Amino acid sequence: MKIRIAQNAGFCYGVRRAIKIADEALEKNKSIYSLGPIIHNPQVVSEYEKKGLKVVESIDEAKNAILIRSHGIPPQIYKLINKKKLECIDATCPFVKEAQDYAKQLYEEGYFVVIIGDKNHPEVQAHIAYANYQAQVINSKEEAKNIQAQKIGVVSQTTQSVDNFVSIVSELVKKAKEIRIFNTICDATEKRQESAKELAQISDIMIVIGGKNSANTRKLFEICLNFCKKVYYIETKEELKKEWFYNVKNVGITAGASTPSWLIDDVIQAIESIDNDIH
Repeated sequence: MKIRIAQNAGFCYGVRRAIKIADEALEKNKSIYSLGPIIHNPQVVSEYEKKGLKVVESIDEAKNAILIRSHGIPPQIYKLINKKKLECIDATCPFVKEAQDYAKQLYEEGYFVVIIGDKNHPEVQAHIAYANYQAQVINSKEEAKNIQAQKIGVVSQTTQSVDNFVSIVSELVKKAKEIRIFNTICDATEKRQESAKELAQISDIMIVIGGKNSANTRKLFEICLNFCKKVYYIETKEELKKEWFYNVKNVGITAGASTPSWLIDDVIQAIESIDNDIH
């Protein structure tokens, strides 16, 4: 079998930056609290818990120092952190911060704010807060048809699919007399999705590696399904099955923005081992 890895796979800039900030903080302080898992990858979160990064779901559970993960937080949470006199280690991705600023700007300029993304995702929850909780979150062209506003402002979850973003915006354009659009999809996300799409088209099977709670990995899986008949979404090599690879010549591998290189390497080695067994 020929095994190919997508040109853009694994840690993005924002995740790499968050991990670096966490590492530097843990060198100075052996006990730090992370507001939610640092990234959407259970294996990485487990490794960091061993190092002393404790995951909490509320500021009330934290002591001394709190790490803000790459997804960002609502502005009200910063006030609570100050009130509790906690050291704030802010690892919010700069691209996420930019989207937050645009959501705030659009709200203040009187636009009906539309956020394209998953309403339950922590990043989107923060964007809503920056729009003073007056934003509407949509994730499909059908939902866009229900928007009734003459002055619409649009931002996106940074990991949104470009095709979905364009599809929704094309529908919103029909609705409004005035529309202002900020394409806040991260450049790394676009590249990752494009290279996954290209690889899926020349592969007999695609293996998508990443946390099951990772929105951007889920998007990669959905994109690959459009171009390859056999696509499997796994977190670790243990989930691989030998029968997937019977009569397979070309294997494609991609990975989400929160997937570390060591997990990708593990999967590659496991597939090579399966190849040796089959042949």
